[in-house]
Amino acid sequence: MAKPPARDPHPPGGVSRRAFLKTMGIGAAATGLAHGAPDGAPAAATTVLGPDPVPLELVVNGARVTVSVEPRVTLLRALRNHLGLTGAKEVCERGACGGCTVLFDGEPICACLMLAVDAVGHEIVTVEGLGAPENLSPVQAAFVECDALQCGFCTPGFVVASTALLHKNPDPSLEEIKAGLAGNLCRCGTYSRIFEAVQKAATTQQSGPRRG
Repeated sequence: MAKPPARDPHPPGGVSRRAFLKTMGIGAAATGLAHGAPDGAPAAATTVLGPDPVPLELVVNGARVTVSVEPRVTLLRALRNHLGLTGAKEVCERGACGGCTVLFDGEPICACLMLAVDAVGHEIVTVEGLGAPENLSPVQAAFVECDALQCGFCTPGFVVASTALLHKNPDPSLEEIKAGLAGNLCRCGTYSRIFEAVQKAATTQQSGPRRG
């Protein structure tokens, strides 16, 4: 069988794929430079960190702590490997399961998607900062009372996300609870008890503080 003729990488009157991509890259860079600063304004100074570890001061669970990590280290790994806060779990590492949920200035985020260096100047709260075994938060206590866990690997993320949900909406409907926790996955399928726990925690918080 005859072989098909070789494709000309530079067809007459056309542009090769390599040349097109190079042109696009140069154009994008030029556009970024052109719009980087107003006319006559000096370019902003750029601070380059790394590749070696750098000291970072973080506010975690109300305390100021310093960690020395490479700039590429995620907030999740800084919390777990350098601060010993292992409540946030390292599961998918791409923000798809919610196992590493922490509060970032009160908002639930996936710690695996944020660099530790980007958390400087912000308040981080992990599940450890919500309560302790001897002094559980309403959400933590409700998860225990409703037996809202099986393997428990996803539980810290659900507790943190539920806490954020009830902070914004103290009396959510079942549908609002489902929507508020949609980013958290339970592979054991304990969703009904998790939703029950959130409803119980909402009732507890409305009737008065539980923690002493």
